[in-house]
Amino acid sequence: MSPESANIDPCCSSSSNMLSVEEAIEYLLSRADIKLESESVGLKQALGRVLAKDQSSPVFVPPADNSAMDGYAVNTKDFASGGDKRLPVTQRIPAGTRGKMLVPGTAARIFTGAPVPDGADAIVMQELTEKDGDCVIVKATPRKGDHIRKSGEDICAGDRILSAGQKLRPQELGLAASVGIGELPVYRKLKIAIFSTGDELVTPGNPLGEGQIYNSNLYTLTGMVQALNCDIIDLGTVPDNLDSTKKVLQEAQASADIIVTSGGVSVGEEDYVKAAIEELGSLDMWRVAMKPGKPLAFGRIGDTPFIGLPGNPVSVFVTFCLFARPYILKCQGANNVLPNRYAVKADFDWHKPGPRREFLRAFVELDNLGNTRASIYSHQGSGVLSSAVWANGIVEISNKKPVNVGDMVSFIPFTEIFA
Repeated sequence: MSPESANIDPCCSSSSNMLSVEEAIEYLLSRADIKLESESVGLKQALGRVLAKDQSSPVFVPPADNSAMDGYAVNTKDFASGGDKRLPVTQRIPAGTRGKMLVPGTAARIFTGAPVPDGADAIVMQELTEKDGDCVIVKATPRKGDHIRKSGEDICAGDRILSAGQKLRPQELGLAASVGIGELPVYRKLKIAIFSTGDELVTPGNPLGEGQIYNSNLYTLTGMVQALNCDIIDLGTVPDNLDSTKKVLQEAQASADIIVTSGGVSVGEEDYVKAAIEELGSLDMWRVAMKPGKPLAFGRIGDTPFIGLPGNPVSVFVTFCLFARPYILKCQGANNVLPNRYAVKADFDWHKPGPRREFLRAFVELDNLGNTRASIYSHQGSGVLSSAVWANGIVEISNKKPVNVGDMVSFIPFTEIFA
């Protein structure tokens, strides 16, 4: 159900009317409306990009019937009487060459990938043969079609091999290459401006002063945006005051497709991002019924969308994975934007579930019986970033629903998020 159809105000600050996780995702995806131009790039530059146009094969794969293994090309009519057969070997056909017509009563030495000569209708693997001078003794009766890969068995000319909206992985690039496609039309890279807010933040490599901490969020955000193959506009750390926040937001709006920030979107007196967005543009969504990460903002400055993540390190990580990632993927033109979830057995108790859905850092592994079991990190605080390093995914806990050891829980592997 969408926020509109549920009569929910996405900016409502009442805890009883916070958006559910599903409503927030649906709301964001319904507004992922950036229109990107496309460009053609070589296959070596296409990894991680999103395909802008369907691709069809100009050729058959394989282009001709070919041998699936090293052996001998024969005609099965020569084996009508059964038993071992001694045949003269009249030609040798390596891959990349074309043999001559196979004369009845003869065999051709052939290698994997080589075209099957006319007149042959089976390949006998070399393990079932024995050399005898210029002849071969075939010790098995072949059947028509044995070990022959037929022309077009994989792909026929005109077949669609790739669909618009696919995020290109190594296997898609290899498939395009296999039919002779050297360039692919892809959507241009999104430009994403990122910054963090907080007078207490220090760039790593510098000494800490009294009450200061290192700015981990900027590097977490940088890594996650890079993993989505976007161009980054790094605006660094912004001081905690309204004028500085407004200035950097205006700079980001002028140069970026999307603005993503961490911190400053809660209700504290030193949280200026929310106020700056409301002055410069519109704040269209705020607060989601989840833990960690309740303060999640979405809005626009002019035509530039803004996603404001919370300030706590784990909250930044989790909310980016669940909300910013699918939004960015859809803006890139991708079709599949939501991670798959898997049912696994809990190897933990969770007896005090809160009123908001919780996302726990978890590690899933196989037990001695081959069952997948999820353990959770001992400290699930929103500032404990080491929990995300220890984990290999996130376990989702429904609000107000306790979990006992052995219960089935929903698990999102990090491999689904950072693939």
